[in-house]
Amino acid sequence: MPPTVPPTVTLRPFTPGDGPLLTRTDSEFDDFGPPGVDPTRQLPGCDLDSRGGLVICLGDSPVGTLSWHYSQWGPTAGSRCVMIGIGLVRDARGQGVGTQAHLLITDLIFTHTRVHRVEAATEVDNVAERGALEKAGFHAEGVIRGGLWRRGSFRDSILYSRLRTDPAPDA
Repeated sequence: MPPTVPPTVTLRPFTPGDGPLLTRTDSEFDDFGPPGVDPTRQLPGCDLDSRGGLVICLGDSPVGTLSWHYSQWGPTAGSRCVMIGIGLVRDARGQGVGTQAHLLITDLIFTHTRVHRVEAATEVDNVAERGALEKAGFHAEGVIRGGLWRRGSFRDSILYSRLRTDPAPDA
């Protein structure tokens, strides 16, 4: 009997049926409480088109979401980078789906933009996401103290990055 080939991880645009993926809170790291005001929507001239998102699929099944937005470390456009984030349904965790999704989006960004740096941040306690990022070639840079408000308190996160010039990961 030939070995079983695991389903492929792919990314695709959102469809109207993906609503439950956008509102799920089945991980302690997904529950931010009631939505707040997005301050960027109040800034005149703010480029809201620099945000995006895709659905993460395992085989034909949607199992999560991936989003990104641009940020900038210096005053010039050459300093722009992309911050990414993912969320997976419970059944898709622990199978390497997160690692593959990070690899896919980073490769797309490096292939279709001139961005030199892709970033991700996750809570210090989110050991699974930290492992997925490291397997996808991201490097931990430091702790962001009290930078995230979730469930009634400020939380520490770790900032990760992968540079265009970093060697390809073994994942």
